[in-house]
Amino acid sequence: MAKARSRTAARKIKDKWKAKTWYNILAPSSFDKITIADTLSDNPNKLINRVTEVSLQDLTNDFRKSHIKLFFKINKIEDTNALTQFIGHELTSDYLRRMIRRKRSKIDGVYDVTTIDGAVIRVKPFATTDKRIQNSQRKVVRETMKQTIYNQSKTSTLSEFIQFIIDGKLGSEVYKKCKKLYPVKRVEVNKTQVLKSPTIQIEDKNLKKEEMKEENEKQIEEIPKKTEKKKTVEKKKSDKSDEKTKTKKTSEKKEKVVQKKKDDKEKKVITKKSKATKNPKKK
Repeated sequence: MAKARSRTAARKIKDKWKAKTWYNILAPSSFDKITIADTLSDNPNKLINRVTEVSLQDLTNDFRKSHIKLFFKINKIEDTNALTQFIGHELTSDYLRRMIRRKRSKIDGVYDVTTIDGAVIRVKPFATTDKRIQNSQRKVVRETMKQTIYNQSKTSTLSEFIQFIIDGKLGSEVYKKCKKLYPVKRVEVNKTQVLKSPTIQIEDKNLKKEEMKEENEKQIEEIPKKTEKKKTVEKKKSDKSDEKTKTKKTSEKKEKVVQKKKDDKEKKVITKKSKATKNPKKK
């Protein structure tokens, strides 16, 4: 009896595996919707809120960015594709150990910033120096880090801000500003965490650029039509102006002729009077 029960239990387990289907986990549109991984599930609703970890090297094929780990959460299922959203990133522990040494200072910071589209992100940057520094110098470096991060978040969306961090542009921006105050060795963003997803939908700049290109092409096509219309309008105006000038000239000529006749009559009258005054009749 025990053997029969074990066989039926084994068959049930096999049937469960057969019921499961493969799903492709896709990255968000900011990462070009690349396939991150594949996963099995018998029910697509069980995949929602599942978190996957991927190295940036796997997405970009750049071995220099193998120390950056990205975290994506599944939020939607479409057929056999699982759509995700970015929830944060982190640097590997071995990379951090290489940067931090003895007899050097490490300046940490934790800042919660909001982007244009209403997302709230927790950013954890740090800076390293060649030697130990005082607390007053630490405060100055920490303040510059805070100011640059807040300024950048005010002028960018969530995807743009994350891309700015992952590319290392934010660290280089902070490094340039801190170097004027104190010679910092390196600045990196150790960790980010999305506390609140975007609430405002803002169109991507790439889409706007494409729309602008289409509008420019339409305008270029419409330019010859507009020029032809302008030429026809200008011709009509010129014809009207020519007619007006002709009428003016004819009216001026008529006025001149009439004026000449009046002048001639006046001259004749004046000559008659002068003759009468010079030669008066004798009584």
